[in-house]
Amino acid sequence: MPGSYGQRSGKGKTRGFTLIEMMIVISMILILLSIAVPLYNQSILRAREAVLRNDLYTLRSVISQFTLDKQRAPQSLDDLVQASYIKQVPKDPFTNRNDSWQLEQEDVLLAVDQQQPGITDVHSGSNLTASDGTAYSSW
Repeated sequence: MPGSYGQRSGKGKTRGFTLIEMMIVISMILILLSIAVPLYNQSILRAREAVLRNDLYTLRSVISQFTLDKQRAPQSLDDLVQASYIKQVPKDPFTNRNDSWQLEQEDVLLAVDQQQPGITDVHSGSNLTASDGTAYSSW
């Protein structure tokens, strides 16, 4: 059948790709992948950092709101869930756990009936370094 691959044409040549052509195509694919994979990994990192910033903002906001409403700081993040300020404690995107948050306790009691100091701030429990060079635990 004339014109099909692997068959000889009238001039004695077989049609198809040579080894050199295949190597060039594979090399070009590898070069493109070597550019795309680091960019993809960097975009994943930036997305996780954005989630962490958003989670920290939300947690800090509801801690402040709880403190203003109840006239006492929450004792744990579970207090925020039980009082319906949040549905659940979010997972830290870098530790992938919701119990790894580092809680900052206040030094003084806000109310007379308060038995122990409560939470004033929250930080990531991760020991990794952010893309800006700071530690996630310092955010």
